[in-house]
Amino acid sequence: MISSNDFRPGTTIELEGNVWRVVEFLHVKPGKGSAFVRTKLKNAQTGSVLEKNFRAGEMVPQATLEKSTMQHTYKDGDQLVFMEMETYEEARLTTAQIGDRVKYLKEGMEVNVVRWNEQVLEVELPNSVVLEITQTDPGVKGDTATGGTKPAIVETGAQVMVPLFISVGERIRVDTRTDAYLGRE
Repeated sequence: MISSNDFRPGTTIELEGNVWRVVEFLHVKPGKGSAFVRTKLKNAQTGSVLEKNFRAGEMVPQATLEKSTMQHTYKDGDQLVFMEMETYEEARLTTAQIGDRVKYLKEGMEVNVVRWNEQVLEVELPNSVVLEITQTDPGVKGDTATGGTKPAIVETGAQVMVPLFISVGERIRVDTRTDAYLGRE
């Protein structure tokens, strides 16, 4: 159990049989009446957002999440197969369970899988990955680092905006949270 006074962004709680992550919170002490905590919660399974008020000091069950490191081994149709690094057990996840970050997932990559009651909530990729460019417009003489950007397709199929001087076959570092080009490798 966790007190509503201890809420912080990222705290996970159980509410109505679901896991909710605190996105925002505000302690409110009105001039008349008792204090309360105004929160914005995001459902970890569905992504829906809920605004809810809790009495100050109200005890709420905290969700215990299990995080394990797994390696993406191969793709089998719509399912991606991951291997537990310690026990070598396999787990199959669908692309819907991983979400839009699947575009940066490549074979052999280690990820953190977050579970609640044996149900996968999310797959955490590294903050940045190194990928090879497979398709982009050719660079021409005079393209500089301070010029514009152009779209490029990387080996996983994701599209990233890169500087004009980048060409096919180069390896670049991409931020998986913002889809931003970070530099050449």
